[in-house]
Amino acid sequence: MDLDLSSVEPFRAEVRDWLRAHVPAAPLPSLETEEGFAAHRAWERELHGARLSVVSWPEPYGGRDASPLQWLVFEEEYYAAGAPGRVSQNGINLLAPTLFRHGTPEQLGRVLPPMASGEVIWAQAWSEPGAGSDLAALRATATPAPGGWLLNGQKTWSSRAAFADRGFGLFRSDPGAGRHHGLTYLMFPLDAEGLTRRPIGRLDGKPAFAELFFDDVFVPDADVIGAPGEGWKVAMSTAGNERGLTLRSPGRFTAAADRLVALWCERADPDDTALRDRVADAWIRARAYRLKGFETVSRTDDVGAETSVNKVFWSELDLALHETALDLLGPDGELEGEWLEGYVFSLAGPIYAGTNEIQRNVIAERVLGLPRTAR
Repeated sequence: MDLDLSSVEPFRAEVRDWLRAHVPAAPLPSLETEEGFAAHRAWERELHGARLSVVSWPEPYGGRDASPLQWLVFEEEYYAAGAPGRVSQNGINLLAPTLFRHGTPEQLGRVLPPMASGEVIWAQAWSEPGAGSDLAALRATATPAPGGWLLNGQKTWSSRAAFADRGFGLFRSDPGAGRHHGLTYLMFPLDAEGLTRRPIGRLDGKPAFAELFFDDVFVPDADVIGAPGEGWKVAMSTAGNERGLTLRSPGRFTAAADRLVALWCERADPDDTALRDRVADAWIRARAYRLKGFETVSRTDDVGAETSVNKVFWSELDLALHETALDLLGPDGELEGEWLEGYVFSLAGPIYAGTNEIQRNVIAERVLGLPRTAR
């Protein structure tokens, strides 16, 4: 692992200067509202105009062929600048890497440019009422039809689906096959005939998710990713990105850890050594995750199941950062929107992208080689 970052410092300076000049002075409205969604889409267009929306992508698709190390640096500067959340994250962080690995040249040329510009925002439609972490239990179907497929069934907890333009998900195309077989990975428009979306409000009333109901929704063959029936293999590629660095880069946590240290310096009781130690522990863990990021992008092999280690680590770190901040704030924490909202979101971290209980089984069996437990 090479920790000499001198080669990427000019890129870091360019990104830092641009963000300093363009990050909105006031926070945008929540992207979980219609107004906020539109404002964040406009921000994506602004990033794209500076060729900063997808820096690691090839230039023909809107990127600038940045190296993995440059991408990590971009993420560090982005979060340190307090820039807006990425409303396009499902597309650029989950679907795009899947298309780069399994998509056709036609799909890359058609799907990626409008994704990079924010023209098309994507929803992730995986979970179903009876299939969450146990994704292989899904029951929504894809039936062959002339020129494509007919989708039927229900998806739930579909992130960004309340306001997004298109979605991607996994459907059972061969009901007679085994649990992990006979699945097909498809993309579909959220305004398609026969598709009903029903927003799901959080406790604060904001529709961060939606239920999707499919009633003979037609999807052309051109929107199948990978081979029909081989969707599980494609989905595991997406899951690896969701659990690894791509969705939750180290910069997100180093920025939060620095804010936490600043809060401790401002608010802490110097005699409260227990709280001091929790702040120090969170800062150290954030820096450890940063070093792990450098190690990961230095590797030439497939990280594989080790992404589950990442997922458990960053989700529990996110909780610790925000719990510590709220304890520092005391009663004022209920009035401090940024830390409180971040804490509420962090509670979902050990659940989405596969629960941490499932991830620990994956680590035990596929990373450490321990025998499977009876289930």
